Amino acid sequence: MTLRIRALPIPLLLAGMVFVGCNRPAPEADRGPAPAPPSAPKPPAAPAPGLRLYVSDETGGNVVVVDPEAGQPLEKITVGKRPRGMHLSHDGKQLLVALSGSPIGGPGVDESKLPPPDRSADGIGVVDLASRKLVQTHHSGQDPESFDMSPDGTKAYISNEDAAEMSVLDLASSTISGKVKVGEEPEAVTLRPDGRVAYVGCEAENEVVAVDTASLKVVGRIKTGARPRGIAFTKDGLTAFVANENDASVSVVDAARHRVISTIKIPPTKGTPTVPRPMGVVLSPDGHQLYVSLGRAKSVGVIDVAKRAFVRSIEDVGTRPWGIDISADGKKLFTANGGSGDVSIVDIEKGAVEKRITTGGSPWGVVMAAPQR
Repeated sequence: MTLRIRALPIPLLLAGMVFVGCNRPAPEADRGPAPAPPSAPKPPAAPAPGLRLYVSDETGGNVVVVDPEAGQPLEKITVGKRPRGMHLSHDGKQLLVALSGSPIGGPGVDESKLPPPDRSADGIGVVDLASRKLVQTHHSGQDPESFDMSPDGTKAYISNEDAAEMSVLDLASSTISGKVKVGEEPEAVTLRPDGRVAYVGCEAENEVVAVDTASLKVVGRIKTGARPRGIAFTKDGLTAFVANENDASVSVVDAARHRVISTIKIPPTKGTPTVPRPMGVVLSPDGHQLYVSLGRAKSVGVIDVAKRAFVRSIEDVGTRPWGIDISADGKKLFTANGGSGDVSIVDIEKGAVEKRITTGGSPWGVVMAAPQR
């Protein structure tokens, strides 16, 4: 049988071709808008702006950044060996920190049995607070422990503990512009508010040495209690308070005549590990109270500045509180607790610890500052 194929008329053939074409995928240009890709996960939010605490960790070689509101450490900034004393630059953009290559000793330690010092590690480190990085290390003299800044912010006056000296650092040139012998084991350095005299606490001498900052001449030697540690001046510069660690006392000094005019004894509290060991000092913003960290007694003493009298103590703030700072509104204290590796936030009105924030290591100093961006 012969199969015959009948030709379709042209119009019907074209119609079939159009029908087949409509079932093919549309060209790319003819399609509708492409579906949106899955949204990428949002990056974690930056820490909320607010005040920051900067804590020098003597054994860890870091400055620990702490958010006091959140009650947590944010990061660690590596700075060098044995960071201890700290100060903000006058514009608040940098943190300066004393670094030392001397081995950790302590009272009564046989220094002949300690490892040799690393003098290349001595310096004043500069941390940029916006980037949170160490950006420079200045010359400092030997074994810097603490320092103070000149009123114009151009110089740092540094205690060189191993050398029994105070050095003057010119921050612009990063050079030591002068040195003066003061006494054995100088630690605390504080400038009178007018900047004309520096007080240097010499632990082994049981005295504070007054140095004229223009001539770098010793203008006074002030006998205090045993082992003077922290020094604070009243805002008018007429009076200085000196915390004496091994004497459970604070010496009140006439800062014009450079002589002790009275002594405030800090009484022991029942149940504390030791008698009071006055260490760091800070004045309230209004100048009415002086707060004294009491070291191994685990407490902070409160002194009435006008009456020059002990008022009370705030107990159980941490193990060996040393460095101490205060909020701008005068409501909170911050203590660096070397023995317990943490920082305490103290409610002054309640006289109690509000938060304990673990930093690790051995906190030495604490500074409060606004964040930089």
